[in-house]
This record gives sequence, structure tokens and C-alpha cells, in this order.
Amino acid sequence: MPIQQSDVLYTAVATAENGRDGRVATDDGRLDLVVNPPEELGGSGTGTNPEQLFAAGYSACFQGALGVVARQEKADISGSTVTAKVGLGKNGDGFGIIVEISAHIPNVDAETAGVLIKKAHEVCPYSKATRGNITVTLA
Repeated sequence: MPIQQSDVLYTAVATAENGRDGRVATDDGRLDLVVNPPEELGGSGTGTNPEQLFAAGYSACFQGALGVVARQEKADISGSTVTAKVGLGKNGDGFGIIVEISAHIPNVDAETAGVLIKKAHEVCPYSKATRGNITVTLA
């Protein structure tokens, strides 16, 4: 179920100039980045790009969701990491993204890690937002 405006706890605001070959900054000044397409897409690759920003946000959010689930399950996820690989490719007459989420959870067995990852995928806001829209693979 979509959240209502009255339920919003925090809102991030960012403004982009010149799209993929310009600048993006947040209204609070904490983030101000040059963005350029990667060399693979004909860009200079000197700045960051939207896929890197999406991967950073998704991995951080998923790690947070993993923490929520681990507390519920009383599992030790200390030392864990989450990596998001975001791919950009052709999709019909446009472009689309694909994501692979992998987690390294050293203090639990493989079966427990799998359960935690699947449960985190159910509660992570990024996972909820992309569900049914893009392919997300869990590892």
C-alpha cells in the first residue's frame, strides 16, 4: 500500500542540471556532485553517474533492512556488507536497469543468510519501490 503524504518521516530533495552530463546537488548542501556518463556510454567517466548513486542508495537501504530483520530474528550480522550492482541496458526502444544485491554475512550459516536476505528484500523500501518494475537478483 502506498504511503500518504501525512505519513512521510523525511524528504530528500536533489536538483540536477544538464542531466547525465552536469551536476546534482541536495538542497541542504551535503551532496554536490559532478555527474558524467561512464566511458562505456561515451562519457568522460570523470564524475559519478546515476547508476552509481542508485547502487549506493540501494545498498545502504538494504543493509538497514537487513539490520531490522536481523534484530527480529536475533541474528548476528556484525561485519556484514551489502553490495548492489546496477546495470543499465537497452529495454525495448529505451533503457532500463537491472540490479543484483549480494550480502556477505560472516556470522551466520548460508541457510540463515539466505532467509535474512529474502526477508530484508521484503521490507527494504528500495526493493518495494522497484518490485515488479525491474529485475532484482539476490545473492
